[in-house]
Amino acid sequence: MTEVILHVYDITNTGSENTNNTIVQINRIFKDGIGVGGIFHSAVQVYGEDEWSFGFCEQGTGVFSCPAKKNPMYTYRECIVLGETSLSKSKVNQILRELSREWPGNCYDLLSKNCNHFCNEFCESLGVPKLPGWVNRFANAGDTAVEIAETTAMKFRQAKTEIVTASKVAYRFLAGITSNNTTQGSPDSPGGTNRSSPRLQQPAWFKNLVAAGARPSTSTTTQSTLENGDDRVQKS
Repeated sequence: MTEVILHVYDITNTGSENTNNTIVQINRIFKDGIGVGGIFHSAVQVYGEDEWSFGFCEQGTGVFSCPAKKNPMYTYRECIVLGETSLSKSKVNQILRELSREWPGNCYDLLSKNCNHFCNEFCESLGVPKLPGWVNRFANAGDTAVEIAETTAMKFRQAKTEIVTASKVAYRFLAGITSNNTTQGSPDSPGGTNRSSPRLQQPAWFKNLVAAGARPSTSTTTQSTLENGDDRVQKS
């Protein structure tokens, strides 16, 4: 059994002293003050004096090692003992070779595939707990925000397509009813007669929307009068 140690650094390699100082202040406030998280680099030490991590490069693997606590690109913050692994040194070296093939430097992504994600996978392979949530919380929050935005945009496009499709179907259906009613009520229709049939009462907005080309009715207005208890229809 050997200890697995996580080394955590403040990210201070931006090239701007003001930015680096700002990041350090942010980490002090959000990690040390509130306990939420910050902007950190991490590396894992197991068997030996080196720590292992992941970073961007244009060619080859992004997995690299350096003396523990002495990465020159960042400002060292603290170490955390994650537990002990029962794996042999040769087995750990085999895992590192596999990870080196699976983590090329050009696939580095600040939100979804950074050094902290690599350390999580390495720790999982070693059989010890993953990184504390605060180490990578800012990246996870950013990644979640991106996923939510993309999902919302996709759902909006789907909803828009469904609404347009449903509107077209409804329009054709109602237009078809109007056309059938007009044909059945026409003296020129097959069967030749002015048979009375139930009519769909159309609201004014639909009459304006669906100008079905119906001709004005040629039938005259009927007026009913009641005289001496008999119903007589007077045609005008």
